[in-house]
Amino acid sequence: MLQLKRDTQDKLLLGAIWSSAAITIVFLLWVVWHILSNGLSHVSWEFITGAYTRIGEASGIWSMIVSTVYMVGLSLGIAAPIGIMTAIYLTEYAKPGSKVVQVIRFCIESLAGIPSIVYGLFGMTFFVTTLGLGFSILAGSLTLSMLILPVLIRTTEEALLAVPMAYREGGYALGSSKVYTIWRLILPSALPGIVTSVILSIGRVIGESAPVFLTAGMVTQIPESVLESGRTLTVHLYKLTQELFTQHEWDQAYATATVLIVLVLILNLATKLIATRFK
Repeated sequence: MLQLKRDTQDKLLLGAIWSSAAITIVFLLWVVWHILSNGLSHVSWEFITGAYTRIGEASGIWSMIVSTVYMVGLSLGIAAPIGIMTAIYLTEYAKPGSKVVQVIRFCIESLAGIPSIVYGLFGMTFFVTTLGLGFSILAGSLTLSMLILPVLIRTTEEALLAVPMAYREGGYALGSSKVYTIWRLILPSALPGIVTSVILSIGRVIGESAPVFLTAGMVTQIPESVLESGRTLTVHLYKLTQELFTQHEWDQAYATATVLIVLVLILNLATKLIATRFK
């Protein structure tokens, strides 16, 4: 009787787990289907590569795509080295429970809990005004790099902790230095988890709008340098949703959302391919 009760509990728990996973997948497919079904028919080569004007027939998003790619690349270029090295320090060098570790973890948790609009206000006050960067891709990237640091640090730290201790002991036993062991054994083994942190960060950078239009601006142009303003796809979508007066503007909004989803998918796949190549 006791064994039967345990089997029933196991089946109920397993059913709840599978149901939760199925619900998650259904929600994702529902959102993707809704966007693609309403926007895919309005996506064309002219829409992707054309220019945009608020007054007139031009409704292309090429400048927004370029600004988004700039923002993603520069934000990761700034935040990824800092986040990964911080995670290495916390897992490989710092003494567990020390005052320094407690302070660092408190700062990481505080950064993770700050609303994105606050990052935007800080970036506008410090990077745009105080440092004199103006509304630019650089100011937006610096702001977003602070926003994604907690994700990079926490996910990379978990990936490093998942590497078996035998890897470290084997490297030290063969006479390898700590830096060499980390660089040649630990990091390659933790690469899938690090890639996960990068993918999550890409999604966070692309999905933010408030910190971006407060620091990078909303100019619909292809930025010739990181010191010029630009409008990302998310900010463009936000602006379109504020001006939904005609069916044409609704179609633009759904088409922009479709391109945004496809761009996220392409960047994620490219990141995984690069990680696989290095592995």
